[in-house]
Amino acid sequence: MLMHMLFRTLLHVLFLSRRRPDLGHYDVARTRFITLPTDLDINRHMNNGVYFSIMDVARFDMLVRNGVWGIMRERGWYPVVASETITFRKSLQLWERFTIESRVLGFDDKAVYVEQRFVKKGADGRPEIYAQGFIRGRFLKKSGGTVPMAEVVEAFGAGPGDGLPEWIERWGQDVALPATRAEAPSVWS
Repeated sequence: MLMHMLFRTLLHVLFLSRRRPDLGHYDVARTRFITLPTDLDINRHMNNGVYFSIMDVARFDMLVRNGVWGIMRERGWYPVVASETITFRKSLQLWERFTIESRVLGFDDKAVYVEQRFVKKGADGRPEIYAQGFIRGRFLKKSGGTVPMAEVVEAFGAGPGDGLPEWIERWGQDVALPATRAEAPSVWS
C-alpha cells in the first residue's frame, strides 16, 4: 500500500500536475483518478482509508498547480493535516474513473481548511458527488515550530469570499486535541 500511494503521489506531483493549467490559490483543482485493484477492500469497493490517501495526492496536485508548493519550499514550510472527516454517499468500484475537486475554503486563527469532493459523471452526464471530505491543516517550519497564520495569509493572500462557514469553524474547534506540549492523558470515562 505504501509503495502504491508513493507511486501515485510522485506520478501526480512530478509529471501530471505540471501538464495541467496553473490555478489561483483559491481556485478549484480537479485531479483525475481511477480505482485500482490495490484500492479495494473485502467488499470490492474502494476502501474507506484509501479515500484519505487519495485526498492527500489530490491536495499535493492542487498545491503544485496553485503555486503554494513553490512558496512553501522557498520558505522552508511543509503542510500537515490536523483533522479530517469524510462522508460517503456512493461507492467507487474497480476501474471506475473519478475526479477529486479540491478547494481551499479559508482560514481561522490556527489552520487552513480544504474541501475535497469525489465526483463521477452521473447517468445524466453531470458531475455527481460520491464522497466529500474536509481537512483542517497547519503549516510547520522545517526549522521547527508552526507557521503563524498571519504569515500564511501574507504569503498566499486573503482567503476567498465571506470567510469560513460557522459549522466548519465549530468543527475545527470541537475536534482539536491539546497542543503537543500540553498534557493529553488517555482516560476513558
